[in-house]
Amino acid sequence: MGRWLLRRTAWGAATVLGVLLFLFLLFFVYAKPQDVARRALGEKASPEVIAQWLANHGYDKPAFWNPSRPLDTMLAEHYRRMLSFDFGRSDADDVPIAKRLRRGVGPSLSLTVPLFLLGLPLALALALGAAFFRDTYIDRVGVVACVLAMSVSMLIYILAGQYLIGRLLRWFPISGFDPDPAVIARFVALPVLVGLLGSIGSEVRFYRAVFVEETGRDYVRTARAKGAGDGRVMARHVLPNAAIPILTNAVMEIPFLFTGAILLESFFGIPGLGSITVDAINANDFATLRVMVYLGALLFVAGQIATDVAYTIADPRVRLE
Repeated sequence: MGRWLLRRTAWGAATVLGVLLFLFLLFFVYAKPQDVARRALGEKASPEVIAQWLANHGYDKPAFWNPSRPLDTMLAEHYRRMLSFDFGRSDADDVPIAKRLRRGVGPSLSLTVPLFLLGLPLALALALGAAFFRDTYIDRVGVVACVLAMSVSMLIYILAGQYLIGRLLRWFPISGFDPDPAVIARFVALPVLVGLLGSIGSEVRFYRAVFVEETGRDYVRTARAKGAGDGRVMARHVLPNAAIPILTNAVMEIPFLFTGAILLESFFGIPGLGSITVDAINANDFATLRVMVYLGALLFVAGQIATDVAYTIADPRVRLE
């Protein structure tokens, strides 16, 4: 397993380096630093002001090659900053990006962690119930409900939840965020509820398909031949043996808990990492966008490796070689 993990990590590192190269070509070659400066300072900024802005952000160096100092280039600086997590300052307002990220992690986790912890067991329970009553009207109604839920845009759930629950019933605030432990639950309850409604359809349909496939295996027929009831078969046999696809879906979601839910954070006024990404897009803050894409790639690669390792824990027959 050690050799496999080393090889897998090497491939993951190569993937991240490739993503960084793509980001450099996109934000430094296709989008010229001078254009970024004009977007940040305005079209009427003088050449002297633009030159000073480029120097302050390290955009005045040669892009790929510097004959006198080969490592003193924007490409080398780009890799150095990203790999050392020294993200520099925002192109829009010169605020340190790392400081902004530290402020956004807490609000993002306060939303995404409850969504994950509530959504996974709820989806598994509903999917098990649908598989238990497979080929009955309960199962058919459930599948239709899941398809309808998947067909509705998340924006509709957000607007409907804000209007019905926030404005008419006044159970929770429509938007805003307060990190005070005494009131934080009131601010995240509505986006969590909306997020659950928006994602539960696809989750239940996926897990139901997994469970229904497992019910046709030989070990299920053997368990029933020995007198095991349907409930025991589903809970003691089908659910554990469906661990691989469940882990694949669940473990891959964990890294992205740290990057936030973009739509939910934007519409509910939660100052998390998702809102930071949207604000960076609106403000043409390419430095922050580069960081967010890089962190997303890094977390995705880490999630892939963690998923493969989790397979060996869930199923001893799996060998990483």
